[in-house]
Amino acid sequence: MTLSPVAYAWDALGGAPALISRVSAVVRDGALDARLPVREVARGCAGACALAAAELAAVRTGGAVPVVRLDDGAVATAFTSERHLRVDGRAPVGFAPLSRFWRTTDGWVRTHANYPHHRARLTAALGLPADADAETVGAALAERPASVAEESVTAAGGLAVALRTTPEWAAHAQGAAVAGMPLVAAERLDEAPVRNFAAPGGGPLLPAAGLRVLDLTRVIAGPVATRTLALLGADVLRLDAPSLPELPDQHVDTGFGKRSAVLDLATGRGTFEELLARADVVVTGYRPGALDRFGLGARALAERRPGLVVARLSAWGEDGPWAGRRGFDSLVQAATGIAVTEGTDGRPGALPAQALDHGTGHLLAAAVLRALTEQSRRGGTRLLRLSLARTAHWLTGAPRPDGIPADAVHEGPEPWLGLTDGPLGRLRYARSPVVFDGGPRDWTRPPGPWGADPARWT
Repeated sequence: MTLSPVAYAWDALGGAPALISRVSAVVRDGALDARLPVREVARGCAGACALAAAELAAVRTGGAVPVVRLDDGAVATAFTSERHLRVDGRAPVGFAPLSRFWRTTDGWVRTHANYPHHRARLTAALGLPADADAETVGAALAERPASVAEESVTAAGGLAVALRTTPEWAAHAQGAAVAGMPLVAAERLDEAPVRNFAAPGGGPLLPAAGLRVLDLTRVIAGPVATRTLALLGADVLRLDAPSLPELPDQHVDTGFGKRSAVLDLATGRGTFEELLARADVVVTGYRPGALDRFGLGARALAERRPGLVVARLSAWGEDGPWAGRRGFDSLVQAATGIAVTEGTDGRPGALPAQALDHGTGHLLAAAVLRALTEQSRRGGTRLLRLSLARTAHWLTGAPRPDGIPADAVHEGPEPWLGLTDGPLGRLRYARSPVVFDGGPRDWTRPPGPWGADPARWT
């Protein structure tokens, strides 16, 4: 029997099958339309996250697990949140000119150059000046095979991926490694004591209230996970290196509910150790091994802070020849066959949302919530590992729904958009799709300026 997307994700998280009965959904035609079952996988990720939140809420109240209420419209709106953002009426800045598909001598290559340092590495790898325009870059890539461009740009520290079909990716060493990974890898590292939760206070039921989360993630997937934990009551402190500012609109979109500080881990180790000593969760989104030199490997963290939940996100997974490579949603779509499947007339296409980012982000938040629930029963420091490529493997292999009637038509995002005023201006934003009876309906604080908060707990 084929599991529903919510049941599939819930099973990957180690949840009790009986709790699936607590989930209800409004299925809407027109939400996240694509050749691949994007709507269904997105519903699965968001639904599993909401169910994990409801389960932890029941742990804290000692009552029944609240009913989870999914709506495809809310999910579709949240999975395209960066498109709906408005800052004082201004639409966000999208992909940079050098972040796109390019023709090569034998196919296509996808580059990502939204950040200045990635742009510089791309142009350097092509032997071009740093200010080279799109026409010049395109001409240089048109003279190269896609695989050569992929390897040369990657070797220079840039980001480029040759377009592949799903079978080509399956035959690739990294594709084979990803296929052997679980959707959610969860490991118990030690015998730390059982976690005891205080009863929740009044107001909305906040399953993550009182928990402190160190957010060492960037771009979309990791920040979506920690944004969700903030919605659920966690005190989330995002830490960035002062030399690597986040893209402004990206920071706004994923910064709801959080505080943002800068900290150089090379010189601010004392400050970090003070933060770690009171943290409950550490979420990282850098390349596997990139933070180990700062003592941020999972076992090193467990030794210094037993009982922690360590959640690690990567693009390609932590095994295989590409494990140490940088990656983004658009690049994973290109490598895994998604862009070919969604393409038209021989040109590569894209999903209707950055669904690998948003889906994996919601799964990551769900994994953290489930780990906290498991700690309340069995203790132990917990290590969680997820990747965009493994979520892509689920999407490309998931069956298309057959004969499931829709409850309604998706007529637009308006019912799931909010307005708020804050330090960055008047914001229009997408609300979270993580909804359960008695739970929060919105964030309690808007985002503030990047890096403006002190690197300390409130």
